[in-house]
Amino acid sequence: MTNDVLNTIQNRRSVKKFLPDSVPVEIVDAIAKAGLYAANGMGKQSPIILEITDKSLRDRLSALNALYFPKEIADPFYGAPVVLVVLADKSVPTYLYDGSLAMGNLLLAAQSLGVGACWIHRAKQMFDSEEGKKILSELGVEGDYEGIGNCVLGYPDGELRPAPEIKDHRLFKA
Repeated sequence: MTNDVLNTIQNRRSVKKFLPDSVPVEIVDAIAKAGLYAANGMGKQSPIILEITDKSLRDRLSALNALYFPKEIADPFYGAPVVLVVLADKSVPTYLYDGSLAMGNLLLAAQSLGVGACWIHRAKQMFDSEEGKKILSELGVEGDYEGIGNCVLGYPDGELRPAPEIKDHRLFKA
């Protein structure tokens, strides 16, 4: 059995090499909005999304992320021109799950709209730092938020590899 949603889920791949071409703002907005529609605990809507299309801020975030990357890499955002940062309100008991679901929606929405995406970790470390807190303040974000993930967006540079075979012993039926 298959449909458009299942096809999107099954064909989504992480992109780790992007073209420098910008993504139209209406597509970025649609992807961000999909993240805001993610399921969330008790209807609290704890996640917020920073939509970063400004190159200087994008580069600043990449440099901050690189500080927490375990190996030296020029750009942990793989050249993607857009970053959607998901943060979630730590006062909500389900904030980590809510933010993770928002990240999942972003990745699937990007795939469905023909945009490459990748979840880049270390958002927690980024926004626990003084520089990260400064960036949030500059953007007018107030509250006690934890970084959940960075969803980088852009058009893939090259072909994506096919889905790997699903490992055995991951589905149990009763």
